[in-house]
Amino acid sequence: MDELLAKATAGVDPQAPGAFLAIFMNLMRLVPWGELILWQVVFIVVGALLGWWRGRFTATLVASLVFGPFGWVVPFLPRRPVGPPPLPRTGPGSKNP
Repeated sequence: MDELLAKATAGVDPQAPGAFLAIFMNLMRLVPWGELILWQVVFIVVGALLGWWRGRFTATLVASLVFGPFGWVVPFLPRRPVGPPPLPRTGPGSKNP
C-alpha cells in the first residue's frame, strides 16, 4: 500500500490546490487500459455470438456491453410474452358458458 501511495503522490504537493486531480491522474496512469479494453471487446464479441445463436442478438450485445461476461446469461433467460395472454374460448363446444 505504501508503494501505491508513493506512486500516486510522486511529484505532487498535497497542499497545492490541484493536488486531488494530480493524484487521481497518477492513479489512472497505473491502470492497464489496453488490457481492460481488449477484454471488454472479447466479452462483447462472445456475447454477440451467444445472442446470435439463441436469437437474442441485440439484448445480449447490450447486456455484454454493460455487464461484461455476466451479460452472457441473457440469451438463456426465458422470454417475456409479446402480447396479452390469450382469452378463454367461448361459443359452441367450449366448456365456458
